[in-house]
Amino acid sequence: MAKIKGRRFVSIDDVETQVFPWGKLQWLSEPRVTETNNMTAGIVTLNLGKGHQRHNHEGCEEILYVIEGEGDQTIEVNNKLEKKKVKRGDLIHIPAGAYHGTINTGKKPMVIFAVYQYAGPEVYLRNLPECVIEPPKKLKK
Repeated sequence: MAKIKGRRFVSIDDVETQVFPWGKLQWLSEPRVTETNNMTAGIVTLNLGKGHQRHNHEGCEEILYVIEGEGDQTIEVNNKLEKKKVKRGDLIHIPAGAYHGTINTGKKPMVIFAVYQYAGPEVYLRNLPECVIEPPKKLKK
């Protein structure tokens, strides 16, 4: 059996922060942290009035769980646009390839736990020109 390296227990202070004009991302499980090939997951913080405009992840399901705040969530499934107000405690399932968007409409930052079926979104986002990388707060041991 191959030895698994990556981390098994991860704190928000253990990972880099990807900072964007709309907010920030902290990937708690991705290939560089846990050596996962699947189920990339992290904390997304959307600034007031900001968010993710319409986009999709081809071939990859996504789950969003609202930890704090509230916003407008859109999902397009079978050419039908669904829009709903979401708040703390709500879970949103996004089918593979479905176009979707999340906008913070609340009075404080909107914090979401995001889980992707496959690794990959973190690399795409890290390589965007507007992405600023802040190193982990805790030094790796």
